[in-house]
Amino acid sequence: MKSRNLIYLCLILCAFIDNINAKEKELDNSLQAQSMLSVLYAQSSAEYEASNIQTYVNAKSALDRALNDLGWTAAIEQKENFKNKPPAIILDIDETVLNNIPFQARAIINGQSYPTGWLEWMLEESSDAVAGVSDFLEYAQSKGVKIFYVTNRIAVAEDATRNNIQKLGLPLDTDRDVLLMKNENGWTSDKVSRRELVAKDYRILLLIGDQLGDFLPLDETTLELDSRKNLAETYDHMWGSKWFMITNPMYGRWEASIYNNEYPDTEDELMQMRLKALELKDKTN
Repeated sequence: MKSRNLIYLCLILCAFIDNINAKEKELDNSLQAQSMLSVLYAQSSAEYEASNIQTYVNAKSALDRALNDLGWTAAIEQKENFKNKPPAIILDIDETVLNNIPFQARAIINGQSYPTGWLEWMLEESSDAVAGVSDFLEYAQSKGVKIFYVTNRIAVAEDATRNNIQKLGLPLDTDRDVLLMKNENGWTSDKVSRRELVAKDYRILLLIGDQLGDFLPLDETTLELDSRKNLAETYDHMWGSKWFMITNPMYGRWEASIYNNEYPDTEDELMQMRLKALELKDKTN
């Protein structure tokens, strides 16, 4: 009798677990489907392509100004004694240098959520270059500017990332480590320590990325929605001059801020928080 009850209990437990897994899979599929328009925009719109090209054309002009101004630095971590240091720029990698939109499309089609499949994608070494970046980096290299890539790709993907960059013919110096990965040398997701490392030996002319954390300390960017927008306005003198933001509608801390940096457990909660975040203009104003 005890054996039969144990079997029934196991069957009930298995059914319960299967139900949870099914609901999680359903939520993954639903959330991925909701991101379809943003991925399609990035993948197929001329406007997205033009925006990236425009960013890098403007960055090229800013680079010339920075080279001629020895008092110029783009890193808030760089305080003094940098005028005579050789010039460098720092770029993020994903959606800044390497285009991973096909990974986002694959995730939608397969009903998967990040980080599922991300490591496999990196190891494929098949990302294309973001529009405009090749010409910009070639120009920077011709001016004698050291190019650093500061990425939150994990260190286990360093060789694959290096190979991908080289396959695209993008500059990647070998005289020192210019590909600074997360988990390498104890580095966390916060990029401050890596910017500080570059700033020890170089004058940092420009920062280019697709997330606020590519420019600022991570804890300053993990804020609620309005505070993040206010933070961007605080540095209005940097954007388009020393800092260049690549638009990324597909993912990032901007979405997490909608949920107060804590993703809800259910789709209903998620949708309610999204609706609450929408701003409507008062017709009486």
